[in-house]
Amino acid sequence: MKVSYHGHSVVKIESEGKTILIDPFITGNQLTDLKVSSVKPDVIILSHAHGDHVGDTIELAKEHGSLVIANAEISTYLTWQGVKTHEMHIGGAYQFDFGKVKLTQAFHGSSFETEDQQIIYGGMPAGILFMNEGKTVYHAGDTALFSDMKLIGERHPIDVAFLPIGDNFTMGPEDAAYAAKLLNAKTVVPIHYNTFPPIKQDPQRFIDMLEGNNGKILQPGDSIEI
Repeated sequence: MKVSYHGHSVVKIESEGKTILIDPFITGNQLTDLKVSSVKPDVIILSHAHGDHVGDTIELAKEHGSLVIANAEISTYLTWQGVKTHEMHIGGAYQFDFGKVKLTQAFHGSSFETEDQQIIYGGMPAGILFMNEGKTVYHAGDTALFSDMKLIGERHPIDVAFLPIGDNFTMGPEDAAYAAKLLNAKTVVPIHYNTFPPIKQDPQRFIDMLEGNNGKILQPGDSIEI
């Protein structure tokens, strides 16, 4: 399984001939190496409804017939936009032909903003567990630190965990380092930092806080094999 990072919270998983894209914020993302015109996801998984995570989902899904996996509220909204979806919710798992997906809790908000300045509720935010080929990838989404991360790690031994470190909107480096300890993942990768001024961080500082030698900084476009 090949897993790559593409700036902000964008993660791509390539497994058994399928491309799974998590939180495809491409347009307007100054840190990404991706272009909407060159991305062809089979599957898109969304952690929550904020614009810097839903990103280009609708355009990509319509262009390529991608299946979008998200909570029930986001799925309903996207279905109204003509997108093919599979709705899930926190704690639920589903075995697809490309792998197993489970949504975990996350502590954050979730909403769409309309052009006429309306807020549409986007359901509960989620973390994402993707399991295939005997491997497990955990994308924490946007979240604060919470103690049940230890339970997630115990129930689902994690090969690579993508954790937000930007602070202000999510965990900062200190809390993310403690989250890494709770999760006990084989590899920990920082995400959701440096995209906007309020989340400016030095990822090496986060890596230096980790108790084990299991942290890895991925630049946009970098990948790891697990």
